[in-house]
Amino acid sequence: MADMLTILETKKRGGKLAPEEIACFVHGVYDGSVPDYQAAAFLMAVRLMGMDEAETAALTLEMARTGAQADLSAIPGVKVDKHSTGGVGDLTTLVAVPLCAACGVPVAKMSGRALGHTGGTLDKLAAIPGLRTDLSMEAFVRQVQRIGCAVIGQTGDLAPVDKALYALRDVTATVESLPLIASSIMSKKIAAGADAILLDVKMGSGAFMKTLEDSRALAREMVRIGSQVGRRTVALITDMDMPLGSRIGNALEVQEAVEVLSGKGDRRLRALCLELSANMIYLGGHAPDMPKARAKAVEAVRSGRALEKLRRMVEAQGGDPSYITNPEKFTISPACVEIAAPQTGYITRLDAEGCGLAAVELGAGRETKESLIDFGAGIVLLHNKGDRVEQGQPIARLYAQSEAQCRRGAERFLQALEVGQTEPQTGPMLVERVAEK
Repeated sequence: MADMLTILETKKRGGKLAPEEIACFVHGVYDGSVPDYQAAAFLMAVRLMGMDEAETAALTLEMARTGAQADLSAIPGVKVDKHSTGGVGDLTTLVAVPLCAACGVPVAKMSGRALGHTGGTLDKLAAIPGLRTDLSMEAFVRQVQRIGCAVIGQTGDLAPVDKALYALRDVTATVESLPLIASSIMSKKIAAGADAILLDVKMGSGAFMKTLEDSRALAREMVRIGSQVGRRTVALITDMDMPLGSRIGNALEVQEAVEVLSGKGDRRLRALCLELSANMIYLGGHAPDMPKARAKAVEAVRSGRALEKLRRMVEAQGGDPSYITNPEKFTISPACVEIAAPQTGYITRLDAEGCGLAAVELGAGRETKESLIDFGAGIVLLHNKGDRVEQGQPIARLYAQSEAQCRRGAERFLQALEVGQTEPQTGPMLVERVAEK
């Protein structure tokens, strides 16, 4: 039986840990026999010395096995999960889940809430009156069996060791460690029970990973882990330098998701949602190649089947489906301020993180887990990076409960905005696709 002091000595000197040593550490954290000071020492050793592929896979698998694991075996077909590393205006789950279900791919999705400048899918769904995301596992599975998709909150007993380690990482300067980030994300995905996983790895100012190099390294690491533990895994590196669509805020993003599922809305956002969905359709075995998967996704939107699937999912989870058929019903916060272009020219910068922080000031996000969210608050972008604007032309409208919140949000937003004379380059949303060779 391995002991923690030997494990720490091995990793401190850059040695490789055996699977049983990693299991000893994980189970010790789980049952409390490994104290916080030793767990923190382990995390710092990993942060400084790293882990190889086999060690990272072993850590991921042990964390996934410790605690509850979702049993989706009663759902027929290949279950495909999706994970985003977080972004601003990232409503892609609201589009991809029903779209894939409309193409025959069962999607049993566990999501989280917003914290900081990135939005959470559960908060967007909570903007729909009556909708529940606290379904039991039995009800969750039954719903996917019946209509093909469901989105619920992640249960606290799923990968509990990850939760404990993340709290320590946050206070020990060990968050920025590739093996720890990758194992944290993948342990939860594996415990969630899906057969295949699509990862949306954001890159840019509004993302955790700011550079292509870092995003690529994380994507490759997670794809390797997925492959090693028997899950078909694909990662898409996508741009998050500017807001994803034209709306930021919970009710506003549900409105935009309905637009996209109706074949309308922001062109770049629509293209990304179709690409994410096509990859999930392909991973689920419902298309022999990516071109046919894309064609299926486009047809599901064109025919109205994808939008109808969202309506059915909302209704099945207790939500009012009339908000999907008539999204103008959403109550948007009463106070409004308009941001005008300070000069004629091109929008050369619209920083995603800055826009996300502005939305938090408006009440659309939370700074702490205890913060209350105003579901009707947020930002409607009338123009985005690369657009030409005239002096005084409206660029955005900000909504909040009070004029004071609007003013604070406007100050944040203006810090994220630059208008210049040189037209900026704006690349595609999809930067790179990473799959196991």
